[in-house]
Amino acid sequence: MLLPSDEAGRGRPVVLLHARPTDRTMWGAHLPLLADAGVRAISLDLPGHGDARVPDGREVAPWTDVLDTLDHLGADRFVLAGNSLGALVALQAAVTAPERVEGLVLVGYRPHDQPASPRLRAAWDAERAALDADDLDAAVTAGVQAWTSADATDDVRAHAARMLRGQLTAQLAHGEPPLAVDPLGEGTAVLRSLTVPALVAVGEHDMPDFFEGGEGLARDLNAGHTAVIRAAGHLAPLEQPAAFCTLLLDFVRRLPERRP
Repeated sequence: MLLPSDEAGRGRPVVLLHARPTDRTMWGAHLPLLADAGVRAISLDLPGHGDARVPDGREVAPWTDVLDTLDHLGADRFVLAGNSLGALVALQAAVTAPERVEGLVLVGYRPHDQPASPRLRAAWDAERAALDADDLDAAVTAGVQAWTSADATDDVRAHAARMLRGQLTAQLAHGEPPLAVDPLGEGTAVLRSLTVPALVAVGEHDMPDFFEGGEGLARDLNAGHTAVIRAAGHLAPLEQPAAFCTLLLDFVRRLPERRP
């Protein structure tokens, strides 16, 4: 399926993939910053999020949808930048079409087979208990508390709440769409086969799961040390758009010149 998108600027395409409880509007502040820096910034809604509605029962392969949408937009090669779910989908797209990916910027990653910390388990349980009690407001509040930091502004928290409410409302109405077979498979062998330049980052106040997951991912991708985005939680790009864009642009400027 073709995914809803927003874009700004001209130059090397940089594709922004959002976290699970959000949608492409989390990148609203980033598009003009990146465009002013001379790149073509493209944000997408992943299937089941934002405006990317999925027919009931349809199997989804978000990585394929991302690649198909970028074909449609005329972006043959690009940098993928993802937060949380977006980081996972970026990796899935990279192993599916490595010849198209010029770089990876991955924030807040945790492999699914990594045991959850008590803090992460408590966040999941709080959201689930609220949904089981038909209390959407409580579920949204729990999600905002879990995924943003104490440093987040009121505007950031309100934006996160709107996105989370929309995602949970769609989930309650239609359920979670079944996923196609994950191209990452099991283990780390597929990731270690990637040779694309990569940067791995985590929010300073994120849960320990994502520090551990990020460090492991950086090793697998030979990406060096994990960068820390100060004064931010799991949704680090949303909380600190200027700092994230600086990190992203520094990475993009160090990439090899594009082939004709």
